[in-house]
Amino acid sequence: MTTDFSTDSLDPVTVEVTRHRLEGIANEMQATLLRSSFSPIVKEGLDASAGLFTADGQTLAQSCSIPIHLATLIPALKRIIETFPPATMAPDDTYVLNDPYCGGTHLPDIAVVQPVFAPGGNQGDRIIAFAAAMTHHQDMGGLSAGLVPTNATEIFQEGLRIPPLKFRDRGVVNATLEAMIRQNVRIPDTVMGDIHAQVSACSIGARRLAELAARQGDNALTAIFAELLDRSERMTRLALSKIPDGTYRAVDWLDNDGVELDKPIRIEVAVTIRGDSIHLDFTGSSPQVRGPLNCVPSGSLAGACYAVRALTDPRIPTNGGCFRPISLHLPEGTIVNPREPAPVNARTSTIKRITGTIIQALAEVMPDRVPAPSAGQMVIVAFGGRTPEGKPFVTGDLIAGGSGAARGSDGVDVIETDASNCMNLPAEAAEMETPIRLNRVALRPDSGGDGEYRGGLGTIREYEALVDELSFTHRGERHYSAAQGLFGGEPGAMSRSVIHRADGRVEEIPSKIVTRLNKGDRVVIETAGGGGYGEPAKRLAAARAADRADGKVSPSASG
Repeated sequence: MTTDFSTDSLDPVTVEVTRHRLEGIANEMQATLLRSSFSPIVKEGLDASAGLFTADGQTLAQSCSIPIHLATLIPALKRIIETFPPATMAPDDTYVLNDPYCGGTHLPDIAVVQPVFAPGGNQGDRIIAFAAAMTHHQDMGGLSAGLVPTNATEIFQEGLRIPPLKFRDRGVVNATLEAMIRQNVRIPDTVMGDIHAQVSACSIGARRLAELAARQGDNALTAIFAELLDRSERMTRLALSKIPDGTYRAVDWLDNDGVELDKPIRIEVAVTIRGDSIHLDFTGSSPQVRGPLNCVPSGSLAGACYAVRALTDPRIPTNGGCFRPISLHLPEGTIVNPREPAPVNARTSTIKRITGTIIQALAEVMPDRVPAPSAGQMVIVAFGGRTPEGKPFVTGDLIAGGSGAARGSDGVDVIETDASNCMNLPAEAAEMETPIRLNRVALRPDSGGDGEYRGGLGTIREYEALVDELSFTHRGERHYSAAQGLFGGEPGAMSRSVIHRADGRVEEIPSKIVTRLNKGDRVVIETAGGGGYGEPAKRLAAARAADRADGKVSPSASG
């Protein structure tokens, strides 16, 4: 159906019902992705995302998943459209991309994209939308098992780079590309299983959206798309206009780059509110580093998009309209906009610090909305080797710290914050599939910063190797700079990780390491806590008593 439509003639009820339908499609895509994937990092860690985009690449609807993925899909889709003009696309064509310097974010995150045609559409007919999915893959080759080598000094060491390529041509898989991927990864069946799960998720999204277009008319539907984007833009600009005009600054630090371990990395931002727009200038941030903490512009954009959504009204429907008021200045050759071929696999840590710094810059003018800094870490540990039966394996875990306290509430214990939304690997899942035992999983007492409201606690996790010659990677943060308190609150505890060797030696991990484990070696990880909010003297006695009774604060702790 091609009847012309004006947004002025749209029924508000129909618009709202359609919005919820679009979000339902995105969440169905996500459910398909999680239930069809092979790797524990997706099945258990939920490190995958899905969404719908307009024909020109604006976010239309997204699943409840990983903010980093959902924002970095925007430049990935843009690059695919530039490489493969929509006029050349056909139904069931599917495209892949992971190269950070071609629109991607880091090599483990593969984007899969499929066009959605108007009902009855064929090649050259009108595309009304795109369905897209991004998964963090357990391995893509590279220096170390798990694809997070903290000692990489160029992207070529980080794994297989995939520029924008066609993975399926009218539903037929590109066997050459699949063979190339299989030949360059340690666990080919798992990697290809996860890619095909992404294809299934996109196919579900395309099918459901085409059904909706057939029912409502494709022009009516695309008119609703435009109205939804415009409405979210208006609501976001209204929220930003309530923040006092001015330029607000903040600085925070990353431990090191994994190569130069005694060199902290500076993240500095100047947030300028002018009317109903927000400009983020990262001048003053560290130059790009030798190790893999560099963050390409897609990741910096993701941090900015998340921060704006966190600071504005949560009732605003999240789509591309929310991001229109944002502008960025990312100095070339810095940690937030490195030059190729800088390594970037650890960019999640940098995005988290970017996000947290943007939010903290506005603490003075938004005290009711901005919490104390969170641990802002997602410790990644990766193990690789062979089972006692000789089967190769690669697995990883994602470990959170505590969130910062806020006015009126304590921080949350052991939760992903600042643009990620993953889950840790359950002990049962790790032990079922790998020769690793989790001896301990617990809250870390006394790790939350004291204050009128206490920061969230970190966690303690202890892993034991059950076989020899395991590859082990540890990517940590907050080992040398704590999450600070706010308005008189105290900082949270810093992270600490150690390896207890079977022969009795103890090795402290300097935030990041790539090493080997042998049978009987144990790794103990203690994550950071969130900062406290408000003067500790104002904390209620009943709250302190509850903390002690729950074991969150030890009896000997001050306060």
